[in-house]
Amino acid sequence: MRAANHLTLPRALHPGAWWLWALGLAVAASRTRNPVLLILILVIAGFVVAARRSDAPWANSYVAFLKLGLVVIAVRVVLQALLSTRSQGNTILFTLPLIPLPAWATGVKLGGEVTAEALLTALYDGLQLAVMLCCIGAANALASPRRLLKSLPGALYEMGVACVVALTFAPQLVTDARRIRAARRLRGRTSGSFRTTAMPVLEGALDRSVELAAAMDSRGYGRTAQVPRNQRRITGGSVLLGLLGIALGVYSLLTDAMSFPIAATALAVGLLLAVGAMTVGHQRVARTRYRPDPWALPEWLVTLSGAIAAGTMIVAANRGVEGLVLAGPLVVPPVPLVPVLGLLVGLAPAIVAPPLTRRRELVAA
Repeated sequence: MRAANHLTLPRALHPGAWWLWALGLAVAASRTRNPVLLILILVIAGFVVAARRSDAPWANSYVAFLKLGLVVIAVRVVLQALLSTRSQGNTILFTLPLIPLPAWATGVKLGGEVTAEALLTALYDGLQLAVMLCCIGAANALASPRRLLKSLPGALYEMGVACVVALTFAPQLVTDARRIRAARRLRGRTSGSFRTTAMPVLEGALDRSVELAAAMDSRGYGRTAQVPRNQRRITGGSVLLGLLGIALGVYSLLTDAMSFPIAATALAVGLLLAVGAMTVGHQRVARTRYRPDPWALPEWLVTLSGAIAAGTMIVAANRGVEGLVLAGPLVVPPVPLVPVLGLLVGLAPAIVAPPLTRRRELVAA
C-alpha cells in the first residue's frame, strides 16, 4: 500500500513550462556578449538539468549539446583566425601562411596575421551561440516530447507532430549512439569507424519512423470533424497572420528593429489572432486527451523565472547598462549586478519544480 501511494505522489512538470523557461534563458543570452554572464547562464541551465532531469532516454541530451557548443566555438575561432584582418586589432599573436586567392576574391584574406582582438571577438560570439544552443538542449533534456505533443492545441496538432519529431532527433541520436557503443564494448570492440556507427543509427531512426506511423494510424490520426470550407480558410489565415505578427513582434523586441510600442502592438495582435484561431480550429480535431498535464503553481513559477531572466536582460540592454557589451575584446569583463540578479532567478526551477522519482527508487519501493 505504501508503494502504491509512493507512485502517485510525484508528477512531471508540464513540458511547455520547461520550454518557456529555456527560451527565456536563450533570449537573455542573445542580449549580451559578456562571457561572465554567458557562463552564468550556462551554469544555471546545467544546474537545473542536473537537479530536475529524469532517467528517460532524452534526459541525457544536454551533454551532447554541450559538445556541440564546443564545436561551434572552435569553428568560429578557426574561421576568424583564417579570415581575420589587421584592422580588427593590433596585438599580433602569430602569423599564418598567406594563401593567394584569385582576382574575383578581392578583399578576402586567407591566412596572414592573427590578432588577439579578433580571436577574443570570435570566442565571445561563438560562446553566445553555444549558450543559446545549450538552453535549447536543457529543454530537450527536461521536457518529454510525447507529453509536449499531447499538450499542443488541436488546431496545431499536425504541425506539432513535425516539430516534435524534429526536436526528438537529437535526444534519440544520443541514445542510439550510446546503445551502439555499449553493444560494441560487449563484443570486445573498443573503437569503430564512422560507417559502422552511422548505419545502425540510421536503421534505428527508420525503424522508429515506421513504428510511429503505425501507431498514429492505429489511433486514428488525421480524423477530423466536418467544418465548413470558409471557416477552415478563415481559421488558417488567422493562424498564419497571428504567427507572422508574433514573429515580427519578437524579432523587433530582440533586435530593436522597430520602436517598442509598434513591436508590442504587433506581438499583442498576433497573439490575439493566433489564440482566437486556435480556439475555433480546435473544433475541427475530434480527439480526446487521457489525463492531461495540469498547469498549476509550479508551472507558473518556472515560466515566470525564465521571463524575469529574459526581461531583466532586455531592459538592461535597452537602458544601456554597462557590462552587457564589452568596450573592447581585451577589456576585463565586468560583472553587472542587476543582470546577474535577474539571471539567478532562473535557478528557481531547481526548487519549485516538483522532483521526479527515479525508476530505481520505484523498484526499491
